[in-house]
Amino acid sequence: MNTELLEALNILEEEKEISKETLLDAIENSLLNACKNHFGKADNIRLIMDRTTCEYQLFAEKTVVEDVEDKLEEISLEDAREIDGKYELGDIVQIPIESKSFGRIATQNAKNLILQKIREEERKVVYEQYFEKEKDIVTGIVQRYVGRNVSINLGKADAMLTENEQVKGEVFKPTERIKLYVVEVKDTTKGPKILVSRTHPELVKRLFEAEVTEVKDGVVEIKSIAREAGSRTKIAVWSNDPDVDPVGACVGMNGARVNAIVNELRGEKIDIINWSDNPAILIENALSPAKVISVMADPDDKTAGVIVPDYQLSLAIGKEGQNARLAARLTGYKIDIKSETQAIESGDLPENYLELSEGVFEEEYEEPYEEEGYPDGGYAEEGYEEDGDAGEGYEEEDYPAGEGYEEEDYPAGEGFEEEDYPAGEGFEEEYPEDGYAEEGYAKEDYPAGEGGFEDEYSEEDSDEEDEIIFEEVED
Repeated sequence: MNTELLEALNILEEEKEISKETLLDAIENSLLNACKNHFGKADNIRLIMDRTTCEYQLFAEKTVVEDVEDKLEEISLEDAREIDGKYELGDIVQIPIESKSFGRIATQNAKNLILQKIREEERKVVYEQYFEKEKDIVTGIVQRYVGRNVSINLGKADAMLTENEQVKGEVFKPTERIKLYVVEVKDTTKGPKILVSRTHPELVKRLFEAEVTEVKDGVVEIKSIAREAGSRTKIAVWSNDPDVDPVGACVGMNGARVNAIVNELRGEKIDIINWSDNPAILIENALSPAKVISVMADPDDKTAGVIVPDYQLSLAIGKEGQNARLAARLTGYKIDIKSETQAIESGDLPENYLELSEGVFEEEYEEPYEEEGYPDGGYAEEGYEEDGDAGEGYEEEDYPAGEGYEEEDYPAGEGFEEEDYPAGEGFEEEYPEDGYAEEGYAKEDYPAGEGGFEDEYSEEDSDEEDEIIFEEVED
């Protein structure tokens, strides 16, 4: 048994992942090539190898003749019978060949042939390994900058992250680990050429598959994705299980899942929306966080007209048109966004639309406020004490009676004319009984019984009180 050769083959098979059969075939070819270099030709050379023990024997097959013309292929009858007396003319004699008799050049050629075969197989194994990871993500270690490109070590192979596939503003440090998307793997004579990217939209999709179990299992499906690398990404998700919320599954508890992906992308914002087969609903979701009034989509022409409130127009378009641009890529529709005013001018909305909408809004807001009014004792729930001044929430001991609100400082009727605030218009609920005396409101503004005013404050006395106040000030 050739123990050394067998051990060497086992080590190569384990480390380089090259099969032993392939290596044995390479050894056979190298021995036959050595014979050809040594003898000039190897047409009659036969090799017998035991692939279990790695034992091998080389034979030169020669024909028995009377007169030898070619010593490499023929042998005389006398020489043949010296080996074995049974040989007759025309028989084939196998003459053993010692590999040790090969010259230095033949041996070196055989060695080079084996090494070349090992390198070829190694490149093939690496190519097949990374070809399986094509359109997938890998983790690499930053080695160095080569000009504006970055050399990345992927383990058994190196990849070059070109400038076009880098996110603007990203700076890598040596030995830093980063995730990359394998765009393409090419087989070349110098080994596999691996093209990787940090800007490809599929990178975000693969990161979600790795981070979100529901996406990996197929329960939640990423229907579409639009990305501007380094800035913002929009993805539309759909759940095949009605009991699973696709957006919630991607966001995770307290945003843990999506934050992990954002950190890997170095702060890139990610918008996750619900997918819909209805183009109008899909476009409305895609334009979030902007609110949409109406969407008119044409599935045949792949165009859509969107109307948003005037104050939402800039939000719908986004910074430098980014939000609208990503929404168009996500949905596949050409989106035309107009504000309410622009839609009225172009005739898409009626001229009295704003008046109608204001009336609708007033009706919507009037009813809830009446229902949510404060009943008796309702102030206590909001943190107001019953013995405090209604609507002010001040304790009686904090503001003693008359302190800071003297009658002479705030004469009755000064600054609160009757025509400005007619009696009973919105003041009854806000200022209940005994609430006006401390605030300095005139009696004529509010009918008797509602403000708790004394009789001494009459209309005839108001002018005299004013004169007394002015005199005191002059003194």
